[in-house]
Amino acid sequence: MTDATRRADAEADGLLASLAVYLRPRVLIVILLGFSSGLPLALSGATLTIWMAEAKVNLATIGLFALVGVPYNFKFVWAPLVDALDVPLLGRWLGRRRGWLVFTQLLLALAVVWLGFQDPVTAPWHVALGALLVAAASATQDIVVDAFRVESLEVREQAAGMAGYVAAYRVGMLASGAGVVLLVAWFEVLGVPRGDVWAWGYFCAALMVGVGLIASLLAKEPAGADPVKHDVPVLRRIAQTAVGAFGEFLSRRSAIAILLFVVLYKFCDAFAGVLTGAFVIDIGFDKAAYAGIVKGVGFASALIGGFAGGLIARTLPLSTSLWVGGLLQMASNLAFSWQAWMGVNLPALTATIIVENFTGAIGTVIFVAYISALCGDRAHTATQYALLTALAAVGRTFLASGAGFIAQSTGWMTFFAITAVAALPGLALLAYLQARGHFRELAGGKG
Repeated sequence: MTDATRRADAEADGLLASLAVYLRPRVLIVILLGFSSGLPLALSGATLTIWMAEAKVNLATIGLFALVGVPYNFKFVWAPLVDALDVPLLGRWLGRRRGWLVFTQLLLALAVVWLGFQDPVTAPWHVALGALLVAAASATQDIVVDAFRVESLEVREQAAGMAGYVAAYRVGMLASGAGVVLLVAWFEVLGVPRGDVWAWGYFCAALMVGVGLIASLLAKEPAGADPVKHDVPVLRRIAQTAVGAFGEFLSRRSAIAILLFVVLYKFCDAFAGVLTGAFVIDIGFDKAAYAGIVKGVGFASALIGGFAGGLIARTLPLSTSLWVGGLLQMASNLAFSWQAWMGVNLPALTATIIVENFTGAIGTVIFVAYISALCGDRAHTATQYALLTALAAVGRTFLASGAGFIAQSTGWMTFFAITAVAALPGLALLAYLQARGHFRELAGGKG
């Protein structure tokens, strides 16, 4: 056997080992939980908007319903509850993480059913309450799933687990979005009374929560969590958990640089992404092109990119993976500058969307693997992860909020070039943390 043959066999074995990680039971459990996490988002968002628009609810009211998503932005506030308390009975039977998973999934299913049986015309406040309950149960489920995933998977499994989680999350969103809308249309064809079709559509969505419920029951409770101190008053226990989680993180070397890096790493991606839809329509494409290419082709590209990101993070050191993801995100924004120069050109738009979604998904999976590695303290996993994801959202919400003013002043070609340059502060912090030995500490379990 020649050296070239041996190298080829070794590379093939390494690739098979990287793909085999997705078949491990604990990774498969995380993938199923990803579906359950993605499922509720459209039910209190896009699908609900379609339902209300079809019911002829006025646009001002529909716009205000965006506020029901507030629980997703502030979930870190009650994340210490998940770290500090066991759910009565369920916690004793299943363990802390699995008990919380089953509890939130049962609440979520009930909230979805209750929302579906309201009337957006005669009882808009009941619909608003139902949507808020769905969002709150969903956000709490996200807290628990994130903590469960970080604690269940080994360091080398985190990226693969996150890649599968992201793919399943998108499938869950598709099921509760296009899937529920198609179900409603099918019920209408079957002759179900028009006033009942949405109720039955939401009922079917509630049944889909069973995917996550089955996964929670089949899962094994993560090892290493501290037992609940029942001799300490509940409020003091929660306060100690919150202070301990934030204090433990801030006591680390380079803590401020780490937090800034969390804020800035995905900023260039968010900066451009906030105006992607507006850009496509503004330069002359119609809604059909937007739906077919941006949503359809983009969805497929993001799925493939997520698994590619998991493969990269599993094969390369974490710092190297972050460099790959960061540079790809930066370069992909320039594809939109090229698209602005090309104008209304469907093959060009297809290529641009493939590049943007593929590279963005790679960066997301690698970045979440990094955040997961930061949450090494089992007593504070839920709280720390919720805090870090909230900080990561700062770039998408507050920092990117002025994107429209910049695009209006500079034009699209220059705007997207500026968004590419916006990646540099995050990459500079990556170089700084690498020089400080931050990633060696994480690899050694000290992160």
